[in-house]
Amino acid sequence: MSSRPSDAVRLAIPNKGRIAQPVRELIERSGLHVVEGHERRLIAHTLDPHVEVLFARPADIPEYVADGVADLGVTGHDMVVEHQSDVVELLDLHVGKATLVLAVPLDSPVQRVNELDGARVATEFPGITRLYFERHATRIQIVPVGGACEAAPQLGIADAIVDLSSSGDTLRINRLRVVEEVLATSTMLIGNPAAVQEKGEKIGEIHLALESVIRARGQKYIMMNVPRSAVEDVKKVLPGLGGPTVMEVASAENLVAVHAVVGEDRVYTLITHLKKAGARDILVVPIERMVR
Repeated sequence: MSSRPSDAVRLAIPNKGRIAQPVRELIERSGLHVVEGHERRLIAHTLDPHVEVLFARPADIPEYVADGVADLGVTGHDMVVEHQSDVVELLDLHVGKATLVLAVPLDSPVQRVNELDGARVATEFPGITRLYFERHATRIQIVPVGGACEAAPQLGIADAIVDLSSSGDTLRINRLRVVEEVLATSTMLIGNPAAVQEKGEKIGEIHLALESVIRARGQKYIMMNVPRSAVEDVKKVLPGLGGPTVMEVASAENLVAVHAVVGEDRVYTLITHLKKAGARDILVVPIERMVR
């Protein structure tokens, strides 16, 4: 392990897996840039001398944070629940959303959970699966697998599976159907309870940086010049976040500048409505971060 100042914060992030790249991009966009040349190290420095990044397996991150190896971590809510880790979930990063589902082959007669009494269930989440069936008073045999869980029924090693599903495509391809949803999950920023108390200022700074990037997703900043006589008409089609901002313009044409934040999905049709309302010189730009 590297030496670090006593007030430094170590952030554990996934080194591989489906959420590794989105998380890395989020970290970079937040301003916590990993120092060039450190990308392949176990522990990497960032441009902030008081923040370092630990690259780890997503399944190990909850325990690293609970044990104090890392002060903060980024991993799935499913991993936190599976390991019953003593951590604080601080922020939903809104990536890697999925649902842990109980599924059976299409030709299975099973329609309800308790009909699987005595069945074999393949899963990468034995802890969650055990508790789930205990709540339904249903006895099962858990078949632990390390991947390709959806193939277990075809291979004859399980009667059902408990596995993550995002789009449902993998289930359909493997001729499986969902009996019940077990757990909704998303990627979370988690914290060591003691570190959250002792290093609250720096952790709050990291939390704010990540949150501001998340808040900016899907938002655009739109600017335009509007004749004074058309301002009210423009406002009707451009509510924005908290209403548009209207500013004076040094112009002989009696114009004002109108700025607003709008959802990216509205921009396509909004431009036409703004033009009809009298707006001109319309400029749409991306937003990197939004802080409230």
